[in-house]
Amino acid sequence: MKNMKIGDNFIIHCYKHDGLIHRSWDEAILLDIHKDYLVYANSKAKVNNSDGKVWYTKEPAIIYYYKNRWFNVIAQLKKNGIYYYCNISSPSILEGKVIKYIDYDLDLRIFPDGTYKILDESEYAYHKEKMNYSDDIDKIVNYELKNLIKLYESKKGPFDIQEIKKYYEKYKEILENSR
Repeated sequence: MKNMKIGDNFIIHCYKHDGLIHRSWDEAILLDIHKDYLVYANSKAKVNNSDGKVWYTKEPAIIYYYKNRWFNVIAQLKKNGIYYYCNISSPSILEGKVIKYIDYDLDLRIFPDGTYKILDESEYAYHKEKMNYSDDIDKIVNYELKNLIKLYESKKGPFDIQEIKKYYEKYKEILENSR
């Protein structure tokens, strides 16, 4: 964290529990540094899947990576409102300019109308068996999913729409100043 500065570009590596890389993104512009989390943004980032598929994100996103929480939060700024895609994952770590975390399958999808849905429960059950998630991992994952829902219901942090808009403006300013 010593050599980080606002505007730096990082890449993202998402792993599975077995240690294999699952997906990577080529852009995450650092917007803010907090004691417990870092805030990044990207737009039309190149994504490489482990199966060889390459695609690009469709819209700007503000991304929160936590150092001690078992989730990360992506606010997707779509034309018809802010959608959230929240991954249940290990706390993130930084190695140089690479953000790393382990994805634990369960996701929380939040829609602009305020409704939400828990996704990929069958994938979680499958990988829990296949990759031998411990009872401790299972307890943490379920506990943190509940905490994530509580955080969403509080409308604080990444779920504060004004905060997301402020970060998006900061991202646009960084991009403009880098030209």
